[in-house]
Amino acid sequence: MRNSTVRAVNRLTSRWAAQTPAGDTGTVFTAAGLWPLLALLADGSDGPARAELAQALGIPAGSAAEAARELLAALAGVRGLQTATGLWARAGLPLEEGWSAKLPAGVRGTLTGDVATDAKALDAWASERTGGLIERMPTALQPDTVLVLAGALALQLKWIQPFHEMSGTTDDGPWADRDLRMLFRSTSLLNRVRVAHGPAGAVTLLEVVGTSGIDVHLALGEPDAPAGGTLSTAIAAVTRSLPSTDARLLPLGNPGPGLFLHTVGAHSPEPRLDIATVAFEVRAQHDLLRRARLFGLETATAQDRGHFPGISHVPLSIDAAGQSALARFNAEGFEAAAVTEFSLGVAGVAGGLKRPKYRARRAKVRFDRPFGFLAVHRTSRLVLAAGWVAEPGTVGA
Repeated sequence: MRNSTVRAVNRLTSRWAAQTPAGDTGTVFTAAGLWPLLALLADGSDGPARAELAQALGIPAGSAAEAARELLAALAGVRGLQTATGLWARAGLPLEEGWSAKLPAGVRGTLTGDVATDAKALDAWASERTGGLIERMPTALQPDTVLVLAGALALQLKWIQPFHEMSGTTDDGPWADRDLRMLFRSTSLLNRVRVAHGPAGAVTLLEVVGTSGIDVHLALGEPDAPAGGTLSTAIAAVTRSLPSTDARLLPLGNPGPGLFLHTVGAHSPEPRLDIATVAFEVRAQHDLLRRARLFGLETATAQDRGHFPGISHVPLSIDAAGQSALARFNAEGFEAAAVTEFSLGVAGVAGGLKRPKYRARRAKVRFDRPFGFLAVHRTSRLVLAAGWVAEPGTVGA
């Protein structure tokens, strides 16, 4: 993957994460699934809409389509990750050959104009491309929609070292006295847990290593820190734009949220990290137009004129934009999926033990209150999905 593209996508992820609302609602989102579609739209746009889209993308609009194709091609080579792109146009809508030729390989379909028929076909595409994880398109198809551009992303990975699951409770915090699906495991690799410091305070990061070159990082901030601040610091740390310190070098005591370090008498100098977290499932529906400025879509939705002459000489504007996303974390692995959609319409319309010989470092980390998570491609450091766990998995749920 081109480093400049990875940095641009991660910047959009960070800006989106910073707007994560406070409260009891969890969320999950993927800028990596949205960014290529914005790039393709930017390539076919003009005027203020083109400038706004380029600013949101973080690269010039003139090179956006090529960057989108390269990114999607690179993602297609990542084990455990599936991506797809689809374009549906109303019969008779002329598309500019120069723009359509730059589209990545994928489904090309026709909108019949019958909303029920077209919606059924689009929903079937979303479900098929995500293995049934996302069953419907994120926006409701409208009678005057003449073009739909969509992308799907589905990720499945297994842990190199699975967790052990059992029911458990926590004594305090918002999840106190609930029968939680707790996940436990131990490792001698203290560098799996790190602490970074950002504007919202300290964040403890746990790296859970997957088998396919993708890892999930859990992020626990200070108890009163906003979700957006914790996620922004976590993204900066895992993408290595913010320094962090692992548990081999941290001071003893409580150097980060949920993290405790001490030394013990032991029969081996090997250190140990004991991990406790919770299983979770998070779903989210995002109306991208509610954050139109973040995604460079303010002008592109105006109905007074067309904004995409590079797509069609028919004046087009964006009528709807959305993303449906899901993430699951359990003892065996992690899966995430998202479908992102843009709809365009025509503008204007025990004892005996020997005495210990060593002093060994012990670390314990516990995620037993709301925390963030990031799925990250290990080689490129591209953040594939991000989210916030407000509600844990509970026994019987």
